[in-house]
Amino acid sequence: MKKLSHIDARGEASMVDVSYKPVSQREAVARGEIHLQKGTIALIQKNKIAKGNVLATARIAGILAAKKTGDLIPLCHPLPISHCEVNFEIPKSSDRIVITASAKITAQTGVEMEALTAVSIAALTIYDMCKAVDKTMRITETQLISKTKINVGET
Repeated sequence: MKKLSHIDARGEASMVDVSYKPVSQREAVARGEIHLQKGTIALIQKNKIAKGNVLATARIAGILAAKKTGDLIPLCHPLPISHCEVNFEIPKSSDRIVITASAKITAQTGVEMEALTAVSIAALTIYDMCKAVDKTMRITETQLISKTKINVGET
């Protein structure tokens, strides 16, 4: 079993020291779903939710959350993200919104927590904006899809 990187020799929580790691170009992609009633999806698509444009607001919330991940999760490094994107897909079944977020950085540590945070906060924003009309919403399947690393100077 691998050793937990956020636990020091005394068993205490600690921030990982990444100062010795080379700077790399890194990207992470995360995905999650929020299940809603078909009528709620229709209201979102017609921009008829009282609080405003649900997907535009959720996109901005997700991007902002990715930028603030180091402030939200205690042992995450604060990272200067170079790019974050949040996208939505409504399948033909019209019973859910699939949220995909990607985050990019050139740094000494990965950016997967930022992508996961973007998905999570985008889903929570959709939930918040639609809770008055849909009491059955469920946020599910939040997961890391991929992470890549290219050392700076490699081709």
